[in-house]
Order: sequence, then structure tokens, then C-alpha cells
Amino acid sequence: MALAEKPRDSQGPTPAITVKNANPSAPRVREVQAPNFNAPLPFETAPPPVTSTATTAAGHAVPSSLEGIKRRIQPILMMRLDLSAAAALPRDELQVQITEVVSELLFEERINVNMAEQRALVATMLNDMLGLGPLEPLLADETITDIMVNGPSKVYVERRGKLEQTDITFRDDEHVMNIATRIVSRIGRRVDESVPLADARLLDGSRVNIIIPPLSIDGPSISIRKFSKKKITLDIMERQSNMSPSMSRVLKIAGRARLNILISGGTGSGKTTLLNAISRMIDPAERVVTIEDAAELQLQQPHVVRLETRPPNLEGQGEIIQRDLVKNALRMRPDRIILGEIRSGEALDMLQAMNTGHDGSMGTIHANNPREALTRLENMVAMSGVKLPSEAVRAQIAAAIQLIVQISRMRDGMRRVVRITEVVGVETGVITTQDLFHYEFKGEGRDGNLTGEFMCSGLRPHFMPRVEYYGLDRALLEAMS
Repeated sequence: MALAEKPRDSQGPTPAITVKNANPSAPRVREVQAPNFNAPLPFETAPPPVTSTATTAAGHAVPSSLEGIKRRIQPILMMRLDLSAAAALPRDELQVQITEVVSELLFEERINVNMAEQRALVATMLNDMLGLGPLEPLLADETITDIMVNGPSKVYVERRGKLEQTDITFRDDEHVMNIATRIVSRIGRRVDESVPLADARLLDGSRVNIIIPPLSIDGPSISIRKFSKKKITLDIMERQSNMSPSMSRVLKIAGRARLNILISGGTGSGKTTLLNAISRMIDPAERVVTIEDAAELQLQQPHVVRLETRPPNLEGQGEIIQRDLVKNALRMRPDRIILGEIRSGEALDMLQAMNTGHDGSMGTIHANNPREALTRLENMVAMSGVKLPSEAVRAQIAAAIQLIVQISRMRDGMRRVVRITEVVGVETGVITTQDLFHYEFKGEGRDGNLTGEFMCSGLRPHFMPRVEYYGLDRALLEAMS
């Protein structure tokens, strides 16, 4: 790889790392304006905890933290980097070129590091240039389900249902903002003072929420719900004790028999994961339309149309909300409509869709129990601006929803389906329900895990005629026995 500029008549690809107006007779390092070494460097005035040290040629110790060395080397590297050429290179090829230049820069700056440290230094630079900087190792860790950045110095993760603080840090608020901007710009959105909060997704489907000052007091905040590479099914959830075998069979039957299902739970309880698992029961021949703020559903069927909302533009116009998409989905000849999260006036349109031939539709809602889910759904219908009597709204809800599945993240970190409730009908203006299954808490084991039992009510489901239509009545009776 040549660092000097190539002659104009030369052939072959242009290297990503170049030195403009290079003088072949002069040392390469002289082509870049050298930093002022008499001024104290940031890592020299406030060094991080030192566990080991690298040494300069003069025998002076430098911090073992690669962040200090990176701050010294990276500005020189960026001056030698042809950004347009670098953007066109595959990551592996760019890594090879940067590794060579970093080796030279370390020699020129008279800093001795071992090969492992040098590889780590190159990796962090590449992550800053192409990826999400310090977050890349966390995204690669499959045991982590959530990543929460609370400003530059506090990064938390959820691992196996428990929150813990990491030793990952950013340089400053600007570094966090650069990563946030990179995330939203990939899907054509923006985050700045005029739009200080945004929902987005990563290339792998992970869901991201970003909020910045002045709304976020202590600096930019990034929350990432990671996309699970492992396909979660009802069978897997049964083996993990997220539900009982009988509950798993009933949910499979509900999916096959095209029941309208509402999945209820708190933040991070696993609603979307459960929705994905139940959706695997959808017939591949059916046309499914999904509607989300930030697309994260992972349907396996071949005939799926994914719709995503759009925020307003710089002039505050052009916003497309979920309700607009639900209305449009009804014109797309769907067999089922799946709403990622019901949160506002789209509840009315969704109920109307469920009551007009789109059986088997599903959605999630934030609520602590099935009864509260019904109350919230009624309140959201009122948000649509359409004035309907309470009795009419409740009758429509009772006719549309057949099953409410309550999932909860419990204090031992385990997600459990704590209740499966059937909506029976309306009596004297009140929606009546009956529990088919519930989780009964027993105590806590020595390992800190909760102990309990999934209980079946043994009641005959009110939706039995629909299940008989699909020839699954015997299987349902066996599951409920």
C-alpha cells in the first residue's frame, strides 16, 4: 500500500490512506502537522486507572488505557485518510490498510504496544468510523438484551433479566451525539435541538430510542432493545419455563384458529418476543400487514408487508402516524393486521378491522393486567376523537378481542406468561372475562429464582365454536383438562 499520491496515469484502485502533496525524500510523519507535545494531553492530566503500561522509546510510562493512545493517534490518522475512498472499501480491506498505518504512526510517535493492544486500538478506530463506537462490543454480546446509555460516562446493560453497569464510556457528549446521529441518519431520520427525540432501528433490526438535551438533562441518552438472532418459538418459551406446556398448546391453537389476540405487559416484559412466537402459527398462504413505529417484528411467512410510521419533516409536515397506516392497510386486502404497539387513536381503527373480517389480528399494549388492558384500550378509543357511548365501545371491544395474554418480567429476571384471559362478552355494560391460565407464586429458591406453578382453570373456553371450525376442538380440550 502506497501512502504517497499516485501518478495521474497510474492504474488500479486508490488506497484509502493517502498523504496529500507528499515529498518522497522527507519522512512521512513530517507530511502531517505534528501535535504540540509540550502541552499536557488529556490523558496525562487526568489519567484513568492504570493496570499495565506501555513504554515510549525514552522509557517514559504512558497509560495502559488505549483511549489515551487513540486520542493521540487518531487525529493524525484522520488527516491521512481519504474519506471517500475509505467509504468504498469493505471493512476487512480497510482494516488491513489502517493496521499498517497505525503501526507506522506508533513507530513515528515512539509508542511501544504489544500486538493485542494494537489490534484493539485498530478495532476501536474502525468502530468509531464505521460502527457505533464503544457500543459495538455490547451489540456483539448475545447475552445482552438491552443497552442503555445515560450520557457519556454511564452505560448500562440488561443481561439475563438483570441490569448492570459496564465499564464502557464515551469521550464526551459530542461523541454520544455522533453515534446517535449515525443511527438515525441510516433510516432517513434526524435528531437535533428541533427534534430532540427519535425512534429508529439498527441494520439488524434492533429498536433504538434517542433523547437529547434539553429534554435529557445529563446528556444524550440512547436506549437499544437488541434484535435477537435466536428465533424464539412457543416451544422454546415452554422449555425455558416462560409458560407451561398446556399454555403453549392453547396459544398455538389460538394462532391457528385465527383468534384476535391482545398481548399485554410492562416495558421490557417480552411482548414483542411473544407476539413473534405466536405469529409463527400463521398460515404461510395468508397475507399479513404489520404496522410499527420502528419495525422490529420478525415474521417468518413469505407474504408479509411491513409498514412503518414517518416523523414530520423540517417544516413540521409530512408526518404519518399509526392510525394512517391502519386505515391504509384496510385497502391492501390483508388477511391479518399486526399492530406492533397500540398506544393511541389507532385502537378504534384496529377494533373495526378485527370486527370486519380480519380475524387473527394481533397487537401489544402496555398494561399490568388483562382488566387494565381493556380499560386502556377503551381510553385509547376516546383518543381517536370519535365520540362513542361507553357501552358501544365496550361492546365493540368484547366482539373484537377473544384472548388477552399477560406477560411479566419478574424480579428474578425471568419473563413469564402470568395470565391467559378470555374475553367472554358484555353484561350490563361491563366487559366480562374468564381466566384460562394463571401463574401462582409460591416462594423463592436458594438460587434467588422464584418458584411457582402455572395453573389451569379447567373452564371450557367461550371461543370453542371457532376452534371446532378449524378442527382443533379435541386438542383444545386436552390442553385445558
